[in-house]
Amino acid sequence: MKTLMDVPTLRDRMTSGARTVVLDVRWSLEDQDGHKHYLEGHIPGAVFVDLETGLAAPGGHGLGRHPLPAAAAFEESAREWGINRDDTVVVYDDAGGQSAARLWWLLRDGGFERVFLLDGGLAAWRQEGLGLERGEELPCLGNVQLQPGNMPVLLLDDVAAFAADGVLLDARAGERYRGEKEPIDPRAGHIPGALSAPTAGNLDAGGRFLPADRLAARFRSLGVQTGKPVAVYCGSGVSAAHEIAALAEAGFAAALFPGSWSQWSQLGRPAATGSEPHGAPAGEPGEARSHADSELAG
Repeated sequence: MKTLMDVPTLRDRMTSGARTVVLDVRWSLEDQDGHKHYLEGHIPGAVFVDLETGLAAPGGHGLGRHPLPAAAAFEESAREWGINRDDTVVVYDDAGGQSAARLWWLLRDGGFERVFLLDGGLAAWRQEGLGLERGEELPCLGNVQLQPGNMPVLLLDDVAAFAADGVLLDARAGERYRGEKEPIDPRAGHIPGALSAPTAGNLDAGGRFLPADRLAARFRSLGVQTGKPVAVYCGSGVSAAHEIAALAEAGFAAALFPGSWSQWSQLGRPAATGSEPHGAPAGEPGEARSHADSELAG
């Protein structure tokens, strides 16, 4: 099942009149004015999706910052974005897909298979010399039906033991994994036994996904292999979906830990600091590592 669509393919679909719903999911921890940026210029016909309200339920202590939305609420939102049962959906942002992947994952989890990340996002569209539109796009109400449960999920109580038999990847920036910096969550560090795999390492210098063979090599260096369980977490379950998309491109399935570090740290679960060597066996709870981390920050 393909994960990515390139700009020329999207442009051809749009110019040929092929039914395509384009959704703009601009959001980041550092800049949450995505809607403002959308109004200033977006891919023609794109509908804005607010990550905080459309792709997450309200957070709270013990729930994490971005819990998965309730099934009925997410289906209603998807219809408001104009998605019909037989549509093709393309999602993008201005950060290499690191926020748009949350919507990609939720639609796939709901059983909607014809959803793609726009490879390179808004930057790739601009690099092709293609124009933008200003203002708000107001779509007609869609009729899509979604039923969650089609993507694997790792539950909180299963996380601690997961690394004993599987590979648990931390998709945050390396300095957050090592516990050197924590800008938003209650504690610094990482889940014991997790390996650092920042999402920035999935992308080339232009913000496009690396070729599948290079992604596969990256993940194999972390111990990922066919038949071995893999799960991913990040700060609050957003950029972890980007890692899952990259793993899918490389031919590997992976589970999402939706609560991620925000939930784990809120509940006072064991934390490790420092770095773990690539492919290292799981550490004991609270065990720190000192091996140098060569991954890019993501």
